[in-house]
Amino acid sequence: MSSATYPLPPNLNRIVERFKRHSDPKQRYRQLLGYANKLAPMPEEGKIIENKVPGCVSQVYITADLEDGKVIYQGDSDAQLVKGLVALLIEGLKGLTPEEILQVTPNFIEETGLKMSLTPSRANGFYNIFQTMKKKALGFQLATTEKSTSC
Repeated sequence: MSSATYPLPPNLNRIVERFKRHSDPKQRYRQLLGYANKLAPMPEEGKIIENKVPGCVSQVYITADLEDGKVIYQGDSDAQLVKGLVALLIEGLKGLTPEEILQVTPNFIEETGLKMSLTPSRANGFYNIFQTMKKKALGFQLATTEKSTSC
């Protein structure tokens, strides 16, 4: 069972369980790099200042679209491990509504065992990426709420 207030979404729970199988930090890094290698390329037009994740040492970009009520993220980073964190979050939050994304807390990173392997700047970067993704989901939620309450 997750330490989060709400149960983890199925994709994110599967990812956490995969990481928990490895006690060796090097294996976790390899797993993270595997996610980075599987990340779909992000179109260059998405790499603009509005999509740049603040507070990251490396260059990180996240875009979000709303399709059929679900948030679709794309992302990229110039650092492979950070790109792996981006890919992990994109895969873990895939297919969720803005409301479901807003219920997820970042505590799951501790369950993966990655947090203790990340440098403080990378751990901070993870939280910044996660918060940027939540902020984009919140924007969709607010836009949907405004549409349904307008006359």
